[in-house]
Amino acid sequence: MTNRIIRPRRSFIFTPGLRPDMFPKALASGTDIVCVELEDGIAPKDKAEARQKALALFETPQADDGVERILRINSMRERFGIEDVNAVLNSKTPPPALMMPKLRTPDEVVILDQLLTEAGHTTRLHVIIETNEGLEAAFEIAKSSDRIDAMFFGGVDMAAELRCQNTFDAMIYARSRVVHAAAAAGLDVIDVPFLDLDDSEGMRVEAEKVRDLGFSGKGSVHPKQIAALNEVFTPSIAQIDRARRIINEFENADTGLIVIDGKLIEKPVMREMYRIAAIADRLEQ
Repeated sequence: MTNRIIRPRRSFIFTPGLRPDMFPKALASGTDIVCVELEDGIAPKDKAEARQKALALFETPQADDGVERILRINSMRERFGIEDVNAVLNSKTPPPALMMPKLRTPDEVVILDQLLTEAGHTTRLHVIIETNEGLEAAFEIAKSSDRIDAMFFGGVDMAAELRCQNTFDAMIYARSRVVHAAAAAGLDVIDVPFLDLDDSEGMRVEAEKVRDLGFSGKGSVHPKQIAALNEVFTPSIAQIDRARRIINEFENADTGLIVIDGKLIEKPVMREMYRIAAIADRLEQ
């Protein structure tokens, strides 16, 4: 299994599996992640058609444009999800990554990992925490497979499950638990889209709050939201310079700690410094 690649995951956008003509537009929107949708955004009567059209998108070689491509399947606890998985397993050109929704237990991830391994697929996994059971098992889910690259917080379904308002303050515990679980497994963690397209300032404020909580990025419901999200989640020039300076001094030191600008820097801090530097390197390419 390949090691996790550090990359920008500042923004993502869904594109419907039923509309393959929208895929190139999503890829060109400036987002870091494009997720082809087979789940909530597709009516039951259209699932089979969406699945066929979505998988056809990956039959041709994908451009090396820095945009991460994901296919969101249906829950493996439902018939549509089993059919999605079977189609992926039978594909000679599977998607680079699958997004798993409505997870309840780590077993779902373990089973899919084993099936992909049997098929010889290198497909990566992204997992969504949006159920009560999933929130309870978030730590076990995060560590259940080396294929997992990122953990997503599904705020809309989570609020319904918790019987609370879908606001930042009401969801602070759930968000914090997901951040904690993702950090424990070394995963990126990505927040739910902000649904009010007319409130761009509200979106920016919420994005800044979740960034400060530990999120790597946030979803969008429209391309016009992407530029602001990318801006919020891009490390500043000062942060990048500091990270590179700390990395340089740390690697040149023989000790497990250094002092920079009067502050003690120990090994656990270095992971975030390497992440900032790696994202900056990728964005500067």
